[in-house]
Amino acid sequence: MFGMNRYKFFMKLKTKKSALKRVKVKASIFLRKKAYKSHLSRKKNSKRLRRLSATAAIHQVDRKAFSRMIPAM
Repeated sequence: MFGMNRYKFFMKLKTKKSALKRVKVKASIFLRKKAYKSHLSRKKNSKRLRRLSATAAIHQVDRKAFSRMIPAM
């Protein structure tokens, strides 16, 4: 008991699995898929579907929140 004070115990950093599934990290940039492509694609034209299939970078405001949710990246 007396020797416990000289050791510092830290909690493990846990990754939010929901955030990890939605984001890929490449060269310190968080990439995500765009929304509105999964269904009801008959009424969307091909140009719109092609743009929706591309990946997008997460906005600068949200990067700090994602870096907290995914500490290992």
